[in-house]
Amino acid sequence: MDLAKYRALFLEEATEHLAEMSRALLALEKDSSSRDAIDEVFRMAHSIKGMAGSLGYDGLTELSHALEDRMERVRSAGRVEAGEGGLPPLFRGLEGLEAMVTHVRDTGEPPPAQPGLAAELAAGSDAPPGDPEPDPKKAPTP
Repeated sequence: MDLAKYRALFLEEATEHLAEMSRALLALEKDSSSRDAIDEVFRMAHSIKGMAGSLGYDGLTELSHALEDRMERVRSAGRVEAGEGGLPPLFRGLEGLEAMVTHVRDTGEPPPAQPGLAAELAAGSDAPPGDPEPDPKKAPTP
């Protein structure tokens, strides 16, 4: 299989998706409950996750999956939360994805994982009202 052809297609599409994600995040700065912008960020993260997964770019898959999950929580809440826990981690997620795509473009190799950034996105609150985050100190009951 000629991976160079698929890598070129991935790079082209991922670059477009990242630009769309950036525009949607900027729209969320103006209106934190913009359903269109929330859905757009979710869709772009989902698309990048699928494309990266098909090429074995596990680090990219992990980070885009964490961003997609975070946006699912934002969808449930109906808005991005205010303050440091809201948009800043989403922008850091975008920057991380951009850096990883650049790594693929520059080296032709899978990018290294960014587990800290993925964990930051996973730890965000954006939970729907009345649906508190689980207490990590409590073990789930069988």
